[in-house]
Amino acid sequence: MNNLNDPPNWNILPNRREPGDEGSRWNYALLVPMLGLAAFRWIWTRECQKEIEREKKEYYKRHSSLQKDLEAKYRDTITENRRMVAHLELELEKERNRTLSYREALVSQSRKLVEERRILEQEQEKLEREKQVLLHSGAAGNLYQSCLAKEEEWQKRANILLKEFEEGLKERQDIYCSLVVPRSQRLEIEKNLLVKAATDPVAMALHMESGLKDIFKHDNYCGNMLNRNKSQNGRLMWLYLRYWELAIELQKFKRAEKAMLGKR
Repeated sequence: MNNLNDPPNWNILPNRREPGDEGSRWNYALLVPMLGLAAFRWIWTRECQKEIEREKKEYYKRHSSLQKDLEAKYRDTITENRRMVAHLELELEKERNRTLSYREALVSQSRKLVEERRILEQEQEKLEREKQVLLHSGAAGNLYQSCLAKEEEWQKRANILLKEFEEGLKERQDIYCSLVVPRSQRLEIEKNLLVKAATDPVAMALHMESGLKDIFKHDNYCGNMLNRNKSQNGRLMWLYLRYWELAIELQKFKRAEKAMLGKR
């Protein structure tokens, strides 16, 4: 046991030294805390190393998980983009086919109108020849001139009506080509024109309602973006307007002929 009666020596020296050799006693006294410090440093270093290893593993785990998430999102994005591109290509093909269909319908309708116009011109020439014969036939000529004068009044009213339809169609086509005017305004004009064509006797005689429907369905031609001249928009509408103009001229002679034959 420790000798508590000898505190100056602290009872820590294993071997007695010669008198005057006191320095070696303190070497042993400092050895214990140095060993403790070394042990603490070793333990602390080992724990730090373990903590570093745990953080590395956690970092690699998070990094791997994040990389997998990014790869999954990248694959999903690529798949979605491919799906969108395929959908857009399909829609583009549909629009291309629809445009070709409209173009073919417009060409077909234009050819039909040109043919009808040629027939009307032939009938007009025939009636003109018959008119010249009647003009030189005395009393019959006077009767024909009287009937023709009356029908010219009808022709004036018909041309006024046709002019109203022309202005309405120009306004409708201008709205159709506009990027800012609401579509509802165009639909309102189309509705009013169809109502007038279905109720006005002159328009009914010229069968304008079916022609208007054809124009509304197929006439999608517009001038350039800077165009402010309404007359440069539309193509099919102008063919119909010319056709109706010739039809009015033809109807005038037919009505005069019918009236003259009825009076005989």
